[in-house]
Amino acid sequence: MDQHQLTRLLQAARLARVAEATALLRPRPGANLPGLHTLPGPPTLPGPPTLPGLPRLPGLPGAHGVPTAPAVQTLLSRLPHAPVGMPAPTIRPPHPGPAAPGRFLDYSYANAAGERAYRLYVPTSYTGQPAPLIVMLHGGTQSADDFAAGTRMNDLAERHGFLVAYPEQSRSANPMGYWNWFQPADQHRGHGEASIIAGITEQVIDRYAIDPGRVYIAGFSAGGAMAAVVAAAYPDLYAAVGVHSGLPAGAAYDIPSAFAAMRNGAPGRTTGSVPMIIFHGDSDATVDHANADQLANGALPAGGDRPHTRTTRKGVPGGHEYTRQVHTDRDGTPLVEQWTIHHAGHAWSGGSPYGSYTDPQGPDASTEFRRFFAQHPPARTRKNDRRRRAKARDRQHRPGGSGR
Repeated sequence: MDQHQLTRLLQAARLARVAEATALLRPRPGANLPGLHTLPGPPTLPGPPTLPGLPRLPGLPGAHGVPTAPAVQTLLSRLPHAPVGMPAPTIRPPHPGPAAPGRFLDYSYANAAGERAYRLYVPTSYTGQPAPLIVMLHGGTQSADDFAAGTRMNDLAERHGFLVAYPEQSRSANPMGYWNWFQPADQHRGHGEASIIAGITEQVIDRYAIDPGRVYIAGFSAGGAMAAVVAAAYPDLYAAVGVHSGLPAGAAYDIPSAFAAMRNGAPGRTTGSVPMIIFHGDSDATVDHANADQLANGALPAGGDRPHTRTTRKGVPGGHEYTRQVHTDRDGTPLVEQWTIHHAGHAWSGGSPYGSYTDPQGPDASTEFRRFFAQHPPARTRKNDRRRRAKARDRQHRPGGSGR
């Protein structure tokens, strides 16, 4: 492959990333965003012909119609960091990897804002005793199964005895499967997708013996931004939140501001009452690392004593170096923990190659999220818990489930 071909192929890969970001922010059909007219979809992008016999580059959705020559894949696999902000490409296996031994169940939840399916992992050790719950929100183009495989959170649930819920975005709500974190109608308590995700959480609490003081939420990319939104809207429901490669709640209110926040970072609403752990690669070309700093600033309590900050820098043997900052209160309780993964792109750190958008060479984000969550038992007595759960049962929903 000569230099001219190489240049054309790399340009096509960069254009594909632009198309993906455009699809990420495309509103669902019929959405009425304030001050915006209907925007056209992304244009058909030029690119070199696809050569037969080899797969496309992982992470670039086929729906965009951008062909990927195998020579690009060969080239990128030899580079330490992919030039388009993706992890070094690998061929995804044809199956989701070994399944954890517990039950992985199918459920659905609906309220006035809509309906979403979700998967629920129940570990083999669960026999009805009070247990923690982690709600995991996938990124764009991913599914609940894909996200479970990539994060390996079910394996941790089996080991530590907690349940995991994986809400799945409806393609009718967003054609590429992104949570609508940037739409005002989905950002507030009792409205839109925030209310649906909170409703799924409440349904699992009601259906199983979940300890209501040990309920947590986390997500990646658009799911990370949505996790921040839901935690800010329901600080009484979640004891802590984890955001991987995401954005602050309220960082955007329409499509132009969403692009600006992804590119440059933007402040959002404060979430100081909900402890937060943040993972973000400093070479992320999809969601700029500046958003991690904005998340940390918004999660620290406003006013009062300044938290104590401890900074360490280490590395994964044969993998990425990282900087970890822990902000604690005067009693040493972690308020915000921020991990910067050096030279890492837009991928779940330490994830499994059985899932998409994972970087196995980074520190294990799933393990660190679980550890951080375990440090945050109920911060309040929840005297109104019985009344809150009674309200949840009164919501209109159509639960249904089956195991496999």
